[in-house]
Amino acid sequence: MTTSPIESTLQLAATTSGLVNPQQLDYCLRVARHRQNQQGIPVERPIPDRLLADILIEQEILTGYQVDQLLAGRTKLNLGPYIITDWIGQGGMGQVFKAVHQVMGRECAVKVLPLTRRTDESRESFNREIRMQAALDCPYLVRAFDAGLDGKVHYLVTEYVPGMDLRKLVKSRGPLPMQQAAKIIMQAALGLDYAHGKGLVHRDVKPGNILVMPSGDAKVSDVGLAGFAKDLMNDPRAGKIVGTTDYLSPEQIRTPLDVQPASDIYSLGCTLYYAVCGKVPFPSGDTASKLRRHLEETPWHPRKFAPDISEDFVDIIADMMEKDPTKRITSAAEVASRLEPWVSESLEVGAVGMTRSPWMAPPPPSHEEDRSNDGEVSVLQHRATRTQLVEPPWNQENSGESHHADTQQPSSSTTDSVTVAGMFPPPETLATPPVPPRTAFSTGLVIALTIAVVVPPALLLGAILGYLASQ
Repeated sequence: MTTSPIESTLQLAATTSGLVNPQQLDYCLRVARHRQNQQGIPVERPIPDRLLADILIEQEILTGYQVDQLLAGRTKLNLGPYIITDWIGQGGMGQVFKAVHQVMGRECAVKVLPLTRRTDESRESFNREIRMQAALDCPYLVRAFDAGLDGKVHYLVTEYVPGMDLRKLVKSRGPLPMQQAAKIIMQAALGLDYAHGKGLVHRDVKPGNILVMPSGDAKVSDVGLAGFAKDLMNDPRAGKIVGTTDYLSPEQIRTPLDVQPASDIYSLGCTLYYAVCGKVPFPSGDTASKLRRHLEETPWHPRKFAPDISEDFVDIIADMMEKDPTKRITSAAEVASRLEPWVSESLEVGAVGMTRSPWMAPPPPSHEEDRSNDGEVSVLQHRATRTQLVEPPWNQENSGESHHADTQQPSSSTTDSVTVAGMFPPPETLATPPVPPRTAFSTGLVIALTIAVVVPPALLLGAILGYLASQ
């Protein structure tokens, strides 16, 4: 015997979406009614949506993300044959969702080009990403499965990698041991070497684009900002600095049209520095000042933040981060080879995953939505967006950059005679710059104010008049 459902927001949305069939809904309603009876709630009372939602999640019929969207009245939770099950984050080219193929049941990640960026340049960049990822098949790169168009929404389907990206891993666990960092960056280097062999340059290597699985293995993701090294003149982003400020190579800043695999090696070196230090190489300042420091300055010695790492390991980081590409490690394969002695296969990351945000995740894009809603962006989207297109510093106005004393980096031109590994100043030389001495004016002002408070007014006036009379 079936229980006649009392229509509610969730029941209507669930059946309209097609995610819940009548038999599943009827079973969950009977379970909900049984729980109400156990609590002494009269049968005439309607079943709360929240109770029904909890049961649908318990029965693994819906996910928490799907329930939240249905309760908000959104019933289109698919892109083509892919059912959206969760929100992953915001990439350089658009939103990324977790999904499952409606027929095959395979979990995957779906990246979409948002309606608000539906320009000719964005579409061309997105189409380039689809064509590039389709040509890649490497265990250390995120594989592409499919691409499609749902109404006006372009989407790319890639394999779903469980775990979290390297940036979130360091944020949650702190700086990584040498062995763990070596394994992650070695595998990223192997993936980049494969891409370079196909004529591709990633151009946005950073911790957020290296996915780390519970086993400790890693894959490089998001080649959306990559470009054919020999075809940059046809790249719609040509002439702009493409990448993320904290990991840009000097040549990406100087000559954006001439980006080669060596640029990825510099960015991977910055990523390795972040993995073992827990800090980016140049942590302070605005965009313009960070670009200048990549061109001119030397980061703090890694042992300032990670005293236990060896000097040989520091050598590798320094050789990857050489500002002159001709002095840098020559290939990603060589990076992997030099890191291999530190790799320990027994090191696992363990249970890692996405941390549930307190903010409601954004809905999947829909071509049916009114364009007036395109400007609605969640707090999570703003916080997750990292990748940017940066105008070259010579096109920017002087921003009056300044740095705090504890984050000011020593200039490479003044540290050549004391460098370690050919690049980093030794940790013992990295004292905080002294506080400037007080000026004579400020000292005299303090003395004058002290006399004015301590000396009686009549005596002070007499002294002043006596001094004037003697002149």
